[in-house]
Amino acid sequence: MDRQDAFRQPPQRHWLDPLARRVLRAAGVLPAQPRPAAPSPPRRPALADPAPDRVEQELLAMKLRQNPQQPFRDASELTLAASLGWRLDVNRAGANDWERLPGLTDKQRDLLLRLQAGGVQLSGPEDLQRLLEVSDEQLRTWLPVLEFRWYGAPAPAGTPDRLDLNRATAVQLQALGLAPERIQRLQRERLRQPFQDLADLQQRLQLPATLVEQWIGRVCFGNGPVGPVLPPGPKR
Repeated sequence: MDRQDAFRQPPQRHWLDPLARRVLRAAGVLPAQPRPAAPSPPRRPALADPAPDRVEQELLAMKLRQNPQQPFRDASELTLAASLGWRLDVNRAGANDWERLPGLTDKQRDLLLRLQAGGVQLSGPEDLQRLLEVSDEQLRTWLPVLEFRWYGAPAPAGTPDRLDLNRATAVQLQALGLAPERIQRLQRERLRQPFQDLADLQQRLQLPATLVEQWIGRVCFGNGPVGPVLPPGPKR
């Protein structure tokens, strides 16, 4: 081996000082020192996706800003509306408010408005359920947004008994608190045309709201009396 080959022979490690190793690498005798890998940049934490309820709430809020009278489609939208602060005051709500409730019929809406116009108030969810004869499921759908504010005297206590006012006898009607003159008028009116509901009864007999409120959940309205109600004959 000549001196030139010996010079080109890669030297053993650790006997050259750092400056000599740099010269030999530059001359191609030693392999280039691998560059250290650049440190990876710190990974940014992934942004959490917004909660689905939050997204739905913001979408509903946007829709309500565009159309404040937009009807609600189902129970989930009513729950979101309640979280946004929307409420329905049962004893002061107008037609537009009632029409926003999913599942409420036109007949039920008209009944509520007519009773409200007559001064009748509902004291709680039970009154509303009995009056409209809706299922427990339907009532639960509405509950998140319903408010029962009482305007005036305390709400009367109810009773589950239901008396058909289109068939009730004079004695039964008297137990409801009707005076004899109103009992006779009620009997004449239902012969002419059976009462449809409490609002119809109140308007035709011009009954005070405080009296009608006591009958919520206690009375119902069938097809009408079996026959004419005749006054008792003279005693012999």
